[in-house]
Amino acid sequence: MAKNDLLGASLWDAYSNKVTTLMNNPQHQGEIFEADAEARGNKLIVADFGAESCGDAVRLYWEIDPKTDTIVNSKFKSFGCGTAIASSDVMTELCIGKTVDQAVKITNIDVEFALRDSPEIPAVPPQKMHCSVMAYDVIKKAAGLYKGVDASTFETEIIVCECARVSLGTLKEVIRLNDLKTIEQITDYTKAGGFCKSCIKPGGHEAREYYLVDILADTRREMDEEKMKAAADAGATGDFENMTLVQQIKAVDAVVDENVRQFLVMDGGNMEVIDIKKGDEYIDIYIRYLGACNGCASSSTGTLYAIEATLKEKLSKRIRVLPI
Repeated sequence: MAKNDLLGASLWDAYSNKVTTLMNNPQHQGEIFEADAEARGNKLIVADFGAESCGDAVRLYWEIDPKTDTIVNSKFKSFGCGTAIASSDVMTELCIGKTVDQAVKITNIDVEFALRDSPEIPAVPPQKMHCSVMAYDVIKKAAGLYKGVDASTFETEIIVCECARVSLGTLKEVIRLNDLKTIEQITDYTKAGGFCKSCIKPGGHEAREYYLVDILADTRREMDEEKMKAAADAGATGDFENMTLVQQIKAVDAVVDENVRQFLVMDGGNMEVIDIKKGDEYIDIYIRYLGACNGCASSSTGTLYAIEATLKEKLSKRIRVLPI
Protein backbone atom coordinates (compact mmCIF):
# COMPACT_ATOMS: atom_id res chain seq x y z
CA MET A 1 0.00 0.00 0.00
CA ALA A 2 1.31 3.47 -0.86
CA LYS A 3 2.39 5.75 1.99
CA ASN A 4 -0.20 8.37 0.97
CA ASP A 5 -2.96 5.78 1.28
CA LEU A 6 -1.82 4.98 4.80
CA LEU A 7 -1.53 8.48 6.21
CA GLY A 8 -3.35 10.75 3.82
CA ALA A 9 -1.57 13.01 1.38
CA SER A 10 -1.87 16.20 3.44
CA LEU A 11 -0.42 14.68 6.63
CA TRP A 12 2.41 12.88 4.88
CA ASP A 13 3.32 15.92 2.81
CA ALA A 14 3.77 17.96 6.00
CA TYR A 15 7.09 16.15 6.56
CA SER A 16 10.18 16.66 4.42
CA ASN A 17 11.86 13.75 2.69
CA LYS A 18 14.88 14.26 4.95
CA VAL A 19 12.70 13.78 8.03
CA THR A 20 11.02 10.64 6.73
CA THR A 21 14.39 9.21 5.68
CA LEU A 22 16.11 9.89 9.01
CA MET A 23 13.13 8.58 10.96
CA ASN A 24 13.92 5.11 9.65
CA ASN A 25 17.63 5.41 8.96
CA PRO A 26 19.36 7.78 11.43
CA GLN A 27 23.06 8.24 10.77
CA HIS A 28 24.29 9.05 14.29
CA GLN A 29 22.17 6.89 16.54
CA GLY A 30 24.14 4.87 19.06
CA GLU A 31 26.36 5.47 22.07
CA ILE A 32 29.95 6.27 22.95
CA PHE A 33 31.64 4.50 25.85
CA GLU A 34 33.77 6.35 28.36
CA ALA A 35 36.64 3.85 28.14
CA ASP A 36 36.87 4.34 24.37
CA ALA A 37 36.84 8.14 24.68
CA GLU A 38 39.54 8.07 27.36
CA ALA A 39 41.67 5.74 25.24
CA ARG A 40 41.69 8.44 22.58
CA GLY A 41 42.59 11.09 25.15
CA ASN A 42 39.15 12.65 25.06
CA LYS A 43 36.41 13.44 27.58
CA LEU A 44 32.91 11.95 27.34
CA ILE A 45 29.80 14.00 28.17
CA VAL A 46 26.39 12.32 28.40
CA ALA A 47 23.36 14.62 28.65
CA ASP A 48 19.69 13.67 29.02
CA PHE A 49 16.70 15.85 28.31
CA GLY A 50 12.98 15.07 28.25
CA ALA A 51 9.96 17.02 27.01
CA GLU A 52 7.15 16.85 29.56
CA SER A 53 4.58 17.96 26.99
CA CYS A 54 4.91 14.81 24.84
CA GLY A 55 6.99 12.31 26.80
CA ASP A 56 9.86 12.29 24.28
CA ALA A 57 13.41 12.12 25.60
CA VAL A 58 16.89 12.28 24.09
CA ARG A 59 20.34 11.28 25.32
CA LEU A 60 23.27 13.09 23.73
CA TYR A 61 26.86 11.82 23.72
CA TRP A 62 29.74 14.24 23.13
CA GLU A 63 33.33 13.08 22.80
CA ILE A 64 35.38 16.22 23.35
CA ASP A 65 39.06 16.92 22.81
CA PRO A 66 39.89 18.77 26.07
CA LYS A 67 42.87 20.54 24.49
CA THR A 68 40.67 22.39 21.97
CA ASP A 69 37.15 21.92 23.43
CA THR A 70 36.20 20.45 20.04
CA ILE A 71 33.44 17.85 19.73
CA VAL A 72 35.24 15.17 17.72
CA ASN A 73 32.39 12.65 17.79
CA SER A 74 28.75 12.63 18.80
CA LYS A 75 25.94 10.10 19.09
CA PHE A 76 22.39 10.10 20.38
CA LYS A 77 19.62 7.88 21.65
CA SER A 78 16.03 9.03 21.28
CA PHE A 79 13.02 7.74 23.17
CA GLY A 80 10.10 9.14 21.26
CA CYS A 81 8.47 9.74 17.92
CA GLY A 82 10.08 9.61 14.49
CA THR A 83 10.38 13.39 14.32
CA ALA A 84 12.37 13.38 17.57
CA ILE A 85 14.72 10.79 16.05
CA ALA A 86 15.22 12.85 12.88
CA SER A 87 15.73 16.10 14.82
CA SER A 88 18.20 14.46 17.20
CA ASP A 89 20.14 12.95 14.31
CA VAL A 90 20.56 16.30 12.55
CA MET A 91 21.37 18.03 15.84
CA THR A 92 24.09 15.49 16.49
CA GLU A 93 25.58 15.98 13.03
CA LEU A 94 25.61 19.77 13.47
CA CYS A 95 27.63 19.40 16.69
CA ILE A 96 30.47 17.33 15.23
CA GLY A 97 33.58 19.39 14.50
CA LYS A 98 32.43 22.40 16.49
CA THR A 99 33.81 23.66 19.78
CA VAL A 100 31.48 23.54 22.75
CA ASP A 101 31.04 27.34 22.58
CA GLN A 102 30.08 27.06 18.91
CA ALA A 103 27.74 24.12 19.47
CA VAL A 104 25.77 25.89 22.18
CA LYS A 105 24.84 28.53 19.60
CA ILE A 106 23.01 25.93 17.49
CA THR A 107 19.30 26.72 17.76
CA ASN A 108 16.17 24.70 17.13
CA ILE A 109 15.67 26.81 14.00
CA ASP A 110 19.05 25.60 12.72
CA VAL A 111 17.95 22.01 13.32
CA GLU A 112 14.60 22.47 11.60
CA PHE A 113 16.19 24.24 8.61
CA ALA A 114 18.72 21.43 8.23
CA LEU A 115 15.79 19.01 7.93
CA ARG A 116 14.13 20.94 5.09
CA ASP A 117 14.15 19.80 1.49
CA SER A 118 13.91 23.42 0.34
CA PRO A 119 14.48 26.67 2.28
CA GLU A 120 10.89 27.87 1.86
CA ILE A 121 9.01 24.79 3.08
CA PRO A 122 8.99 23.75 6.78
CA ALA A 123 10.34 20.27 7.49
CA VAL A 124 7.63 19.31 10.00
CA PRO A 125 4.07 20.35 10.87
CA PRO A 126 3.73 23.06 13.57
CA GLN A 127 2.79 20.64 16.37
CA LYS A 128 6.07 18.78 15.86
CA MET A 129 8.33 21.83 16.11
CA HIS A 130 8.93 21.04 19.79
CA CYS A 131 11.12 18.08 18.73
CA SER A 132 13.79 20.45 17.41
CA VAL A 133 13.41 22.52 20.59
CA MET A 134 14.25 19.40 22.61
CA ALA A 135 17.41 19.00 20.51
CA TYR A 136 18.36 22.60 21.30
CA ASP A 137 17.80 22.07 25.01
CA VAL A 138 19.93 18.92 25.25
CA ILE A 139 22.83 20.79 23.63
CA LYS A 140 22.68 23.38 26.41
CA LYS A 141 22.53 20.57 28.97
CA ALA A 142 25.66 18.94 27.52
CA ALA A 143 27.54 22.25 27.36
CA GLY A 144 26.63 22.96 30.96
CA LEU A 145 27.94 19.58 32.09
CA TYR A 146 31.22 20.10 30.26
CA LYS A 147 31.76 23.61 31.60
CA GLY A 148 30.45 22.85 35.08
CA VAL A 149 27.62 25.41 34.93
CA ASP A 150 23.85 25.26 34.84
CA ALA A 151 22.30 25.02 31.38
CA SER A 152 20.22 28.13 32.11
CA THR A 153 23.38 30.27 32.06
CA PHE A 154 23.43 29.96 28.28
CA GLU A 155 20.01 31.63 28.08
CA THR A 156 20.53 35.38 28.33
CA GLU A 157 16.96 36.39 27.48
CA ILE A 158 13.44 35.36 28.42
CA ILE A 159 12.24 33.15 25.57
CA VAL A 160 8.50 33.39 24.96
CA CYS A 161 8.21 31.29 21.80
CA GLU A 162 10.46 28.25 22.17
CA CYS A 163 9.72 27.05 18.64
CA ALA A 164 11.00 30.19 16.90
CA ARG A 165 13.32 31.25 19.77
CA VAL A 166 11.70 34.69 20.08
CA SER A 167 12.46 36.63 23.26
CA LEU A 168 10.23 38.86 25.34
CA GLY A 169 12.41 41.88 24.54
CA THR A 170 12.19 41.25 20.80
CA LEU A 171 8.41 40.91 20.90
CA LYS A 172 7.94 44.17 22.78
CA GLU A 173 10.33 46.01 20.48
CA VAL A 174 8.66 44.71 17.30
CA ILE A 175 5.18 45.60 18.59
CA ARG A 176 6.31 49.13 19.38
CA LEU A 177 8.33 49.79 16.23
CA ASN A 178 5.65 48.48 13.88
CA ASP A 179 2.56 49.50 15.89
CA LEU A 180 1.28 45.91 15.83
CA LYS A 181 -2.27 45.33 17.01
CA THR A 182 -2.99 41.62 16.43
CA ILE A 183 -1.43 38.23 17.17
CA GLU A 184 -1.44 37.51 13.44
CA GLN A 185 0.74 40.56 12.83
CA ILE A 186 3.17 39.44 15.56
CA THR A 187 3.47 36.02 13.89
CA ASP A 188 4.04 37.61 10.48
CA TYR A 189 6.86 39.77 11.83
CA THR A 190 8.57 37.35 14.24
CA LYS A 191 7.23 33.80 13.54
CA ALA A 192 6.26 33.61 17.23
CA GLY A 193 3.08 31.56 17.60
CA GLY A 194 3.42 30.13 14.12
CA PHE A 195 4.39 26.59 15.12
CA CYS A 196 2.97 24.70 18.12
CA LYS A 197 0.93 27.80 19.16
CA SER A 198 1.32 27.13 22.90
CA CYS A 199 2.75 30.63 23.41
CA ILE A 200 -0.32 32.42 22.00
CA LYS A 201 -2.70 31.97 24.95
CA PRO A 202 -3.30 29.62 27.89
CA GLY A 203 -4.67 26.20 27.02
CA GLY A 204 -2.01 24.94 24.62
CA HIS A 205 -0.18 21.63 24.96
CA GLU A 206 2.45 23.25 27.19
CA ALA A 207 1.90 25.81 29.97
CA ARG A 208 4.06 28.93 29.74
CA GLU A 209 4.91 31.93 31.91
CA TYR A 210 4.35 34.48 29.12
CA TYR A 211 1.69 34.50 26.40
CA LEU A 212 1.48 36.62 23.26
CA VAL A 213 -2.03 37.86 24.09
CA ASP A 214 -0.82 39.28 27.41
CA ILE A 215 2.39 40.71 25.97
CA LEU A 216 0.43 42.46 23.22
CA ALA A 217 -2.13 43.87 25.67
CA ASP A 218 0.53 45.04 28.15
CA THR A 219 2.70 46.62 25.46
CA ARG A 220 -0.25 48.38 23.82
CA ARG A 221 -1.28 49.74 27.24
CA GLU A 222 2.25 50.99 27.85
CA MET A 223 2.24 52.64 24.42
CA ASP A 224 -1.06 54.37 25.15
CA GLU A 225 0.19 55.60 28.51
CA GLU A 226 3.34 56.94 26.90
CA LYS A 227 1.31 58.72 24.24
CA MET A 228 -0.88 60.30 26.90
CA LYS A 229 2.13 61.45 28.86
CA ALA A 230 3.75 62.79 25.71
CA ALA A 231 0.56 64.64 24.89
CA ALA A 232 0.47 66.14 28.37
CA ASP A 233 4.13 67.12 28.12
CA ALA A 234 3.50 68.67 24.74
CA GLY A 235 0.66 70.67 26.22
CA ALA A 236 2.91 71.91 28.98
CA THR A 237 5.23 73.40 26.38
CA GLY A 238 2.41 75.35 24.74
CA ASP A 239 1.37 72.90 22.03
CA PHE A 240 -1.98 71.97 23.60
CA GLU A 241 -3.93 74.44 21.47
CA ASN A 242 -2.64 72.87 18.25
CA MET A 243 -3.48 69.28 19.19
CA THR A 244 -6.32 67.32 17.65
CA LEU A 245 -9.45 66.83 19.77
CA VAL A 246 -8.45 63.27 20.64
CA GLN A 247 -4.96 64.41 21.64
CA GLN A 248 -6.40 67.19 23.78
CA ILE A 249 -8.74 64.80 25.60
CA LYS A 250 -5.87 62.38 26.26
CA ALA A 251 -3.71 65.24 27.51
CA VAL A 252 -6.43 66.43 29.88
CA ASP A 253 -7.04 62.90 31.15
CA ALA A 254 -3.30 62.43 31.71
CA VAL A 255 -3.06 65.60 33.79
CA VAL A 256 -6.20 64.72 35.75
CA ASP A 257 -4.91 61.19 36.39
CA GLU A 258 -1.62 62.49 37.71
CA ASN A 259 -2.82 65.45 39.76
CA VAL A 260 -6.53 65.35 40.53
CA ARG A 261 -8.32 62.06 40.13
CA GLN A 262 -6.92 60.32 43.20
CA PHE A 263 -8.41 63.03 45.46
CA LEU A 264 -11.83 62.71 43.84
CA VAL A 265 -11.75 58.92 44.21
CA MET A 266 -10.78 59.21 47.89
CA ASP A 267 -14.03 61.09 48.48
CA GLY A 268 -16.07 58.55 46.54
CA GLY A 269 -16.26 60.53 43.32
CA ASN A 270 -14.70 60.93 39.90
CA MET A 271 -14.99 62.92 36.68
CA GLU A 272 -14.85 62.44 32.93
CA VAL A 273 -14.15 64.75 29.98
CA ILE A 274 -17.19 65.09 27.74
CA ASP A 275 -16.01 67.54 25.10
CA ILE A 276 -13.49 70.27 24.32
CA LYS A 277 -14.37 73.34 22.28
CA LYS A 278 -11.96 76.04 21.19
CA GLY A 279 -13.27 79.62 21.03
CA ASP A 280 -11.67 82.98 20.34
CA GLU A 281 -10.93 83.62 24.01
CA TYR A 282 -11.23 80.29 25.83
CA ILE A 283 -10.67 76.61 25.33
CA ASP A 284 -13.74 75.21 27.07
CA ILE A 285 -13.42 71.78 28.62
CA TYR A 286 -16.78 70.22 29.46
CA ILE A 287 -16.67 67.67 32.28
CA ARG A 288 -19.16 65.46 34.07
CA TYR A 289 -18.85 64.67 37.77
CA LEU A 290 -19.40 61.06 38.82
CA GLY A 291 -20.28 59.38 42.10
CA ALA A 292 -20.16 61.53 45.23
CA CYS A 293 -18.83 64.49 43.22
CA ASN A 294 -22.12 64.72 41.35
CA GLY A 295 -24.19 67.29 43.25
CA CYS A 296 -21.47 68.05 45.81
CA ALA A 297 -21.41 71.74 46.78
CA SER A 298 -17.67 72.08 46.17
CA SER A 299 -17.99 70.65 42.66
CA SER A 300 -18.90 74.11 41.42
CA THR A 301 -16.48 75.97 43.69
CA GLY A 302 -13.27 74.62 45.29
CA THR A 303 -13.06 71.36 43.33
CA LEU A 304 -13.83 73.06 40.03
CA TYR A 305 -11.25 75.76 40.74
CA ALA A 306 -8.60 73.14 41.59
CA ILE A 307 -9.23 71.22 38.37
CA GLU A 308 -9.19 74.35 36.22
CA ALA A 309 -6.07 75.76 37.90
CA THR A 310 -4.18 72.51 37.40
CA LEU A 311 -5.13 72.27 33.71
CA LYS A 312 -4.18 75.90 33.14
CA GLU A 313 -0.80 75.33 34.74
CA LYS A 314 -0.06 72.10 32.88
CA LEU A 315 -1.68 72.69 29.50
CA SER A 316 -2.87 76.19 28.60
CA LYS A 317 -3.75 79.47 30.31
CA ARG A 318 -6.80 79.72 28.06
CA ILE A 319 -8.53 76.70 29.55
CA ARG A 320 -11.92 77.10 31.16
CA VAL A 321 -13.59 74.09 32.84
CA LEU A 322 -17.38 73.83 32.63
CA PRO A 323 -19.30 71.08 34.49
CA ILE A 324 -22.48 69.77 32.86
